[in-house]
Amino acid sequence: MGTHLLGQTCALLAAITWAFALVLFKRSGERIPPLALNLFKNVIAIILLAATLLVMRDGIGTLRGFPRDDFLVLILSGIIGITLADTLMFHGLNLIGVGLFSIVDCLYSPAIVLFSFVFLFEKLTAAQYVGGVLIIAGVFISSRHEPPAGRTRAQLLSRVLLVVLAICLMAVGAVVMKPVLETDGFPLIWGTILRLLAATLVLAMLALASPKRKALWSVFRPAPVWKVSIPGSVLGAYLAMVLWVAGFKYTLASIASILNQTTIIFALILATLMLKERFTRRKAVAVTLALVGIVIVTLAGPKPALATGPTASAPTAQADVDAATDAPAEIAKSVKKSASSVAPLSKR
Repeated sequence: MGTHLLGQTCALLAAITWAFALVLFKRSGERIPPLALNLFKNVIAIILLAATLLVMRDGIGTLRGFPRDDFLVLILSGIIGITLADTLMFHGLNLIGVGLFSIVDCLYSPAIVLFSFVFLFEKLTAAQYVGGVLIIAGVFISSRHEPPAGRTRAQLLSRVLLVVLAICLMAVGAVVMKPVLETDGFPLIWGTILRLLAATLVLAMLALASPKRKALWSVFRPAPVWKVSIPGSVLGAYLAMVLWVAGFKYTLASIASILNQTTIIFALILATLMLKERFTRRKAVAVTLALVGIVIVTLAGPKPALATGPTASAPTAQADVDAATDAPAEIAKSVKKSASSVAPLSKR
């Protein structure tokens, strides 16, 4: 399997997994505050990632030789894309619901494309701009949706804007980490766990400083809500995150983000079946515009070169062959080789 196909497969699987996680997080958010839920899911993910590293026999020695800047970038990426973005995301999800959230979440794709152009020098086409406009139109239509019972339109709009901010922060966090994982060949699992550790440390400090710290930390006491919060954390914070990071590592950031957006289809289906959210005509129009935009951007596709700026040179043929051979083993839990043995897709 070629590296680009591997990345696209991981991005699609991440979308399916994340759709199920969204439904479970919505149920969890009915009982757990956003900051506490973010902290809880991160702790679950760290435990699972640490177990993965033990199975892989991938010790901390794997990280020797990587520049300090790589660690700083991953820490910054975690704080921006997990601490801030996920907490805001849970706030918005609690009010607007899974269906509307999944539509607004389509902004993630044009946000990634934009920031990939700014930071990674990935080339954009006219069709990508058209697709982005259609997605934004779908989000605008969804924001005009009737608010949930007991909420005002102003509250709905404010939460939609909150989710938009969260998505932009996620996009920035994703794009800034890509050169570290791709160009420098930083180990996938270690890259993920370092982002989570940085994010969790900041969340823990915020929880300790909060006047509601007792209520926030009570999330770690066994309770009936664990029936949905633990599965949601396993799917959303561990499995989906590893697949998501793998998607970004093995294919273009803009392509990975587009495939991630297929979450909208699965999320709307699950929200209707499991959460009994209404699938209205306005939602249908918004979804159609967003999906057409995603298809246009996908078919337009960026140019094959992973980077045209100073961050990386074109990938060598041997690097692609080595990565295609070793990459699947890096993701599997049972692999014994270190993730760092995977050849980087491009070299400085």
